[in-house]
Amino acid sequence: MLNKIDKNISNIDKVENVPRKRIGIVSIKMVREKNILFDIRIIKSPKDAEKLGRMFLENVDREKFMICCLDTKSKPTLINIVSVGSLNFSIVHPREVFKAAILSNAASIMLFHNHPSGDSEPSNEDINITERLKKCGNIIGINVIDHIIIGDRQYYSFKEKGLL
Repeated sequence: MLNKIDKNISNIDKVENVPRKRIGIVSIKMVREKNILFDIRIIKSPKDAEKLGRMFLENVDREKFMICCLDTKSKPTLINIVSVGSLNFSIVHPREVFKAAILSNAASIMLFHNHPSGDSEPSNEDINITERLKKCGNIIGINVIDHIIIGDRQYYSFKEKGLL
């Protein structure tokens, strides 16, 4: 296939006065930065998930939004920090949320973010983005299992509250 493309490109090079645009040819790869050991092999409950989320989101001074990709047996396969925001705001877009999930062949994902204020109650924006991500996940076939907000000593699980 590439030989055919190379020949067509050579023929185009011979034509004069034809406006041309260079198009990149890419391959996409995930780069594993490091591994962590986690003592729970399968996420069975929001409490299990909260323990994982706290490893990354406890005692940080700004909002962070991350996902945990899961296989078909609810085993965590990877963590991706999607966004690092400010004291009380983090920009989250479905494109960035599902990028790592798609590349890692995730069956489902769990959403996490922290509230540096310590209060784990969701804002209207938290509720809206959760609903938007759930809809996007349904469209592409990657279920959003839960969204957990990490506070000081408590957490908020959308699944436990019946919102997911």
